[in-house]
Amino acid sequence: MGLISFFKDAGEKLFHSKDAKAAEASSLNTESIKKYIQTQGLRVDNLEIGFDSVRDTVTVAGKVADQATKEKVLLCCGNINGVANVDDRLTVTNPAPASQYYTVKSGDTLSKISKELYGDANKYNLIFEANRPMLSHPDKIYPGQNLRIPPQATSQQKMAQL
Repeated sequence: MGLISFFKDAGEKLFHSKDAKAAEASSLNTESIKKYIQTQGLRVDNLEIGFDSVRDTVTVAGKVADQATKEKVLLCCGNINGVANVDDRLTVTNPAPASQYYTVKSGDTLSKISKELYGDANKYNLIFEANRPMLSHPDKIYPGQNLRIPPQATSQQKMAQL
């Protein structure tokens, strides 16, 4: 729980019109954000959304089944054009270790990010799957976008589980 920062002008455009930026600024509201979360197929019981247009902050509350769903909901809220912060007030039924977040830089690919964070470029699919359904294709990332980076079990942790 807490406040998570995002790049305000780097997010997903919820409104696709001739002047999307102007439409975004005037139309971004709690219902549009709630609808976006629902279109991603993320289940949140008692979902409550608040949007403070002065601080460009979304407040999200409710109950989710697991940590992955929580993180995806937070990313849905923060990776919207016009949102600078997300105030996380979600509760998790089955808590688990939190993922880290990574902000995409110009020239990044999922393979490059995977190599940097996991030491293996071929593990890019872990990052892709951790960010579905918000990502529709591994090549469709953009600078300023925040991604979930799931924890990578070390060989010691795997051996301890056996």
